[in-house]
Amino acid sequence: MSDSALKQEITEAMKTAMRARDKARLGTIRLALSEIKRVEVDERIDPDDTRVIAILDKMLKQRRESIRMFEEAERTELADQEKFEIAVLQEFLPQALSAAELDDIIQSALSESGAESMKDMGKVMGLVKPQVIGRADMGSISQKIKAALS
Repeated sequence: MSDSALKQEITEAMKTAMRARDKARLGTIRLALSEIKRVEVDERIDPDDTRVIAILDKMLKQRRESIRMFEEAERTELADQEKFEIAVLQEFLPQALSAAELDDIIQSALSESGAESMKDMGKVMGLVKPQVIGRADMGSISQKIKAALS
């Protein structure tokens, strides 16, 4: 089985964190590798870089939701831990898109799909998602598309 280049990069980062005795970073990297391994076993696939990015993106989404809940409960120490994990995971994702780049992608998807109302949101999201996965928060993209369609 051949590993994706991104998975190999994460494995190397794990080894580096082990050598540096950086327990916090090591724990987060191990979480990412275990999630990738879970997908490999459950789906009986060897994930490529695109799939690994999707896995990491899902982990980021979970952590953002946890931060929101921890902050509502005034548990700043737990929210800080989640923020640290987000920072570590983002190191392995492609460079985030700027607001202007996001707007361009959304506008081209709107014109390409011919979307005119909220009923067409699925078409637009289908065009936008492959271009931005791991590079932007899908929640904020969804809000921008809703604003453009309403």
